[in-house]
Amino acid sequence: MRAFNFSAGPAMLPEAVMRKAQSEFLDWQQTGMSVMEMSHRSPEFMALARHVETTLREIMAIPDNYKVLFLHGGASLQFAGIPLNLTQSDDVVDYVNTGVWSQKAIKEAKRYVNVNVVATAENTIPDQTEWQTSKDAKYLHICQNETITGIEFQSVPQSDKPIIADFSSTILSRPINVADYGVIYAGAQKNIGPAGLAILVIRDDLLGQARSETPNLMNWQTYSDNESMFNTPATFSWYLAGLVFDWIKDQGGVEAMAKINQRKAQKLYEFIDQSTFYRNEVDPKVRSWMNVTFKLSSADLEAAFLQQSKSAGLLSLKGHKAYGGMRASIYNAMPEEGVDALIDFMKVFEQKNA
Repeated sequence: MRAFNFSAGPAMLPEAVMRKAQSEFLDWQQTGMSVMEMSHRSPEFMALARHVETTLREIMAIPDNYKVLFLHGGASLQFAGIPLNLTQSDDVVDYVNTGVWSQKAIKEAKRYVNVNVVATAENTIPDQTEWQTSKDAKYLHICQNETITGIEFQSVPQSDKPIIADFSSTILSRPINVADYGVIYAGAQKNIGPAGLAILVIRDDLLGQARSETPNLMNWQTYSDNESMFNTPATFSWYLAGLVFDWIKDQGGVEAMAKINQRKAQKLYEFIDQSTFYRNEVDPKVRSWMNVTFKLSSADLEAAFLQQSKSAGLLSLKGHKAYGGMRASIYNAMPEEGVDALIDFMKVFEQKNA
């Protein structure tokens, strides 16, 4: 029996996807070879790539005036790619600091452009009336969901500038209006597939603005002009992402995923809130659906909690070193019974240690 893997990433994949990949691993589509051995320029893989993009466009309802790019590396590479593609060195950009990933994006952007931090979160997101925005900013950057602290934007900020949003840990978890954003980017290893791939959805008018010194493989126009195949892409990650997109479609799309995800998060938060042994420190108005952080009544019990939960088949519950405590990442692939099993374990652990 497979364990329930609560890792923040690389994260759990749907079992049906894993079994499909297993069945095709040695012989994909009766080609006599694995998809990971196949030329990315072969007609077979080109058809696969087009199918993957078409399915993603369908389940995200991506408008025709947006390009979908399949990029090298994770979302962190785009912390530099964003200012390189959208600004010149004397420009100003706005960033909201909601946690560690926002801070990493801010630090990298400062190497290339003038960064104005409009607001900083501490267990909540300041009301937008308190933000100190720049009237001449080229864009507003947000991290839609902070994996480490478990803070998530529950609505789209109001802005007359293009909103650039890191969706790495919340993409495909619920419907969004893509047209609210100028750029959506996401590392694959949480809700899409295995590590090694990033996906970027960009409005057409934001392409073609890269600085002259931007490396080819960080220039979004390069990917757009070459169907994301200027050089060899992460073919196996691309293929597996496609299987995940097919799986989401088969489940009823992101609308169906949203109902399940909301239910999973709600029952876990409700259990934590009624307990005096566990606590969540995030403002309920901005609690993440995907990354539920919690702390125990005593940090001295953390080692025992992790050891015993692992023995119970509940893996990777240790919180990030920057935040501490515990973290249950309950992405699309985490079945509801996994959350139920975690709650049952937490009840028993509390009874024994309260």
